[in-house]
Parts: sequence; structure tokens; C-alpha cells
Amino acid sequence: MKMNEYTPRLKKKYNDEVLPELVKKFEYSSKMQVPVLKKITLNMGMGKAKEEPRRLEAAVNELTLITGQKAVVTRAKKAISNFKLRAGDPVGAKVTLHGRIMWEFLDRLIAIALPRVRDFNGVPNRSFDGRGNYSLGIKEQIIFTEIEYDKIESVNGMDISITTSAHTDEEAYELLKALGMPFRQKQV
Repeated sequence: MKMNEYTPRLKKKYNDEVLPELVKKFEYSSKMQVPVLKKITLNMGMGKAKEEPRRLEAAVNELTLITGQKAVVTRAKKAISNFKLRAGDPVGAKVTLHGRIMWEFLDRLIAIALPRVRDFNGVPNRSFDGRGNYSLGIKEQIIFTEIEYDKIESVNGMDISITTSAHTDEEAYELLKALGMPFRQKQV
């Protein structure tokens, strides 16, 4: 089997189950109108990155381990004197996932990492931005199996942003729900 013949499990589920389900639910005239995942961005903000460059390096290494793609250092765009921050100072690390790596990461996030969150009762269903994108905050990077608890210097949180081609939050919600995202039950 050649490498380009491989289809991630979640992408296969999207093509086989989710796509027809959303066409029927939203009465699209073409399957090209069905929303799809565009990219997933992981961001780790490191407030003391300037004073402690080892922590910033550790964050880059951890994001690289979690995603399988090299993370980059993010830098301040402008100076903020109250935070003793100059333009160009390192402030965190991020990685943007596309294609096969994106589908594999989302599969591992839903099936393995999120259930490992302490007292987990689902992800918030109100974290949409109004344009069909979803953001999720994680308090500890140790929920990912790629991170060895004994080797980390400090526990860091991260933000995960899922960008879709959906035009409304309802479409994005149904897309992510059909892919298996464990949303909390809506309160009536």
C-alpha cells in the first residue's frame, strides 16, 4: 500500500457518513456545499518566554511531539510597556495542521486526549466564533499520550482552533458533532 493511498479514519468517516448526513439535514443541492475542516491551529502562550527560554523551547518540542509537525515560535507584534514586552519578543509557540496530519490529530484529540481530561463532561458548545470556527482551551498538555509526564518541566495549557468552511455556527456544530466531538448537552 502506497503512502498516498492511505486515508485517515476520520476523513473516511467524513466521506462515508458525515457528508451524506449533512447534505440531507441542510438540504444542500451539491455535496460541495457541505462544510469541511480547513485547518487546526494549536497555540501555547508562554508569558515568561523572554526570561525563561528553556520553557519556550520545551513548549515548541511538546507541540512538535503532539502534532508530528514542527512548531514555530510566535513573537509579539507590538510593544506593551505594562508587560515589559517589546515588538519581536518571543511570546509562545504554535503549529498549524492541514490535510492528513490535521485529520489524524483531530481523531486522536477526540478519541484519546479529551477523555483523559480530569472530570471531563464534554467540551463547551458555545465556543463558536459566529463564522463557523470552533476554539477549545486545554489546561494541561499531559492529556496527550505523546507527552511523558516525568520529562516535562511545567504543566502548560494550550488553545486549539478548528477552522471550517461552514458559514454558520449551526453547520459547524453539526459537522463537529457528526465527526464525534463530545459536546456537552445543551441546557433547555
